[in-house]
Amino acid sequence: MNFQLSDSQRQMVYAVRELAQGEFKQRAPQYMDGTFPWENMRQLAKIGVLGMSVPENYGGMGLTVFESALILEELAKTCYVTAMAVLGEAGVQTRVISTYAPESIKDRILPRVCSGDCILAVCMTEPHAGTDVANYRTNTVVKADRLVLNGTKTLISRAREAGMFVVFTRIDGTPGREGIGCVLVEGGTPGLEVTGTYHTMGGENLHEVQFNDCELPVENLVIREDGFRKLLSAFNTQRCLNPSISLGLAEGAFDEAVKYVKDRGLFGKPLANSQGVQWKMADMLKDIEAGRGLLYRACATANPFPDPFQAAMAKVFNNEMSLRVTSEALQLHGGYGFTDEYPVSRLYRGARYGSLGGGSSESLRDLIGKRILSKDAETTDGVLGLGLF
Repeated sequence: MNFQLSDSQRQMVYAVRELAQGEFKQRAPQYMDGTFPWENMRQLAKIGVLGMSVPENYGGMGLTVFESALILEELAKTCYVTAMAVLGEAGVQTRVISTYAPESIKDRILPRVCSGDCILAVCMTEPHAGTDVANYRTNTVVKADRLVLNGTKTLISRAREAGMFVVFTRIDGTPGREGIGCVLVEGGTPGLEVTGTYHTMGGENLHEVQFNDCELPVENLVIREDGFRKLLSAFNTQRCLNPSISLGLAEGAFDEAVKYVKDRGLFGKPLANSQGVQWKMADMLKDIEAGRGLLYRACATANPFPDPFQAAMAKVFNNEMSLRVTSEALQLHGGYGFTDEYPVSRLYRGARYGSLGGGSSESLRDLIGKRILSKDAETTDGVLGLGLF
């Protein structure tokens, strides 16, 4: 695999980096109170970034998962809240619409995603069920000419800003995995209510969303048959884009630590002259580069969604690596790292989210372990029988 960027990819990354480093970084503190980064989103819409996951025939850039990860990585270096807001336009919700929705919905919604006029929210977690998708209680009844949706979702990002909700739900009360499907709910639909607000340590707000006898057009049922498998397949995209934010947070914290130890004095010498500090920096960079390799490799498997095993490994490693690196970067800042005046504090807090969203590290370790010990792994070629080299 060759991860050398093409000229167009490099130009795209540089354009995002210029905005992120030149403007988003200085605005990042103002979004720590839950304020949505509309100004940043409008600027990103102007250069096409919000349409990165939208096919070109609907006005988007039609980028690969790898290219989308590169963009989120750059954004996360300076502003976690902005990176998470953009994830909503690049992640599973956009790809579900572009892959499974009828043409009438694609034509109406996807161009508005590209322009920034339609923020998307994906509704999966329920008060009693996060990873346990098969036990969802939210239910959609299919009638002759309409759908009726009832249920509650919680810890939902962008719910107050969303123009469209991508809701994973049980269909007609069918139990277990076989009953899982997906419906689309437009903002303002009668019966849709955004209730509780949870302010996170990373800065963004999460919400509870209730659906009380929401009547929807039949065409808003975008996944019915084989819904559980389609959900997990699409969600593997999230398991590459989530760790791309973790990687960016680690890189941003590392950059801040490099600047700080070069400028900070210790006993009359630069802090950077300390062998202990140099060893810390070496370990931090080693961690970052290992995470980058796992992530880029997982992204390269997407067709159209990434391989679940590779995505799980990339996510677990980068989520945990980001915590280690941002923590070490904060430690190198001493007491200043614990204050809000230094970016490393925000980066550290953002890093804590990664292993909680998009599949916990514990559940993904289960997936990885079962794959290692499966019969398929025994009969294929390659390291650990994965056949991927």
